[in-house]
Amino acid sequence: MIIKNATFITSAASPNQFIRSEKPIIAVVGKSNVGKSSLINMLANQKKLAKTSDTPGRTRLVNYFDFGEFILADLPGYGFAKVSKTEKEKWGKVMEQFFADRQNAQYVFSLLDIRHPPTADDITMVNYLHSNAISFSFIATKADKLSRMQIKSNVKDIARRFAVTENEIIATSSQSRYGKEEVLNKLDKIIFNIKNYGNYEEIEED
Repeated sequence: MIIKNATFITSAASPNQFIRSEKPIIAVVGKSNVGKSSLINMLANQKKLAKTSDTPGRTRLVNYFDFGEFILADLPGYGFAKVSKTEKEKWGKVMEQFFADRQNAQYVFSLLDIRHPPTADDITMVNYLHSNAISFSFIATKADKLSRMQIKSNVKDIARRFAVTENEIIATSSQSRYGKEEVLNKLDKIIFNIKNYGNYEEIEED
């Protein structure tokens, strides 16, 4: 897949603002500061398409981006301890409302920080996706912080924790562009299956 011109579409704070599109919609989820915005910018070949911040918890809306063949929905980050209970509940409600309607996203990228074991919130998110039969893939971010040996070891640990094979986890780095082509190839397969089968539940994995 070659992404030529990705653009920001809009932000949504409530279900009546969630967009509908004839294009496949792929959601990105992960804890605060896991690197969702950086991943989006890497895929778009842009530095400032999605706003990045050193301060976790800045994304409080669902942000939509048009990538040509698909739309990417960046969901609010979860698990930031310094956010108030009210804010956490508000974010959680937005997430539940988003995933309650299968038209809001046909596929999900679940981001994990490769440097650390999955958090309780990461596990809760993955369990939620499983329990609701939502098709998704793991992307392990910030791989540039580790050696190749450590990347391999940590991918193995993540795979073991979620009872998946190692090739189901894509290690990436927005700094070095590590894993970018693998993510783009994955997107090719996802979009092909969505367009040809018309239902995310029919997506065939390798």
